[in-house]
Amino acid sequence: MNTVCWAGRLRPRRCWRNGRGKTMKKGVFYSVGVGPGDPELITLKAVRTLERCPVVAAPQTKNGEMLALAIARQAVSLEGKTVVPLHFTMSRDKAQQHAAHLAAAQALRPHLDAGRDVAMLNLGDVSIYATAAYLADILAADGYETRMVPGVTSFCAVAARLNTSLTGIDTPLHIVPGGCGALEECLAQPGAKVLMKSGRQLPGVLAALERRGLLERSALVSNCGLPGEQVYADLSAFPREQDAGYFATIIVKED
Repeated sequence: MNTVCWAGRLRPRRCWRNGRGKTMKKGVFYSVGVGPGDPELITLKAVRTLERCPVVAAPQTKNGEMLALAIARQAVSLEGKTVVPLHFTMSRDKAQQHAAHLAAAQALRPHLDAGRDVAMLNLGDVSIYATAAYLADILAADGYETRMVPGVTSFCAVAARLNTSLTGIDTPLHIVPGGCGALEECLAQPGAKVLMKSGRQLPGVLAALERRGLLERSALVSNCGLPGEQVYADLSAFPREQDAGYFATIIVKED
């Protein structure tokens, strides 16, 4: 039998009754931003959330790498916690992506149903191109409580690395994925542009910037705050044959 328990005036905490009629609180799903790479950029709130949650979930690549987890471990002790690897597809097929999100959410349900809070690690911030947001939507639709812990965005860290501001007081800022189908239209907009996750689409992005005469006003930082960081303050000097990697962010400044 399902019921709802109230934890405070405004926020419901979902509960359920076990076979003995005892009311059990379900765990809370936390989306936790761990920043772009530098562990010193993890917020105090993120650290405290990770210290409090007994279960930590993090994306894992096919080769076993868990980058968000490695970053978090440098800022907070995860000793004694249950770590749940989550596997996501790099395919751009929406059906495959959704299937991976459903499978990841399913892997976390036993912990939430047992009353254990779960913190899912997400690179950068949890509201911008964040995988954790998809799981939060799935779990919230199923009645679980979800909360967000913001993190430092990659493009803000990139701007700091370049020692430049992104906007003036009246300057618009456009944030788009590098693989955006309407990239030419985005580049034609007034204001500064942030092209996120541009690595795989870099040849096409560079060609579009060159056509609009924007290469010398563009900068690229790859793996910001991570080993192998690359910084190009002027994209016209970027070697075309070089691989910038997946975590490449381009900033196009307004003239």
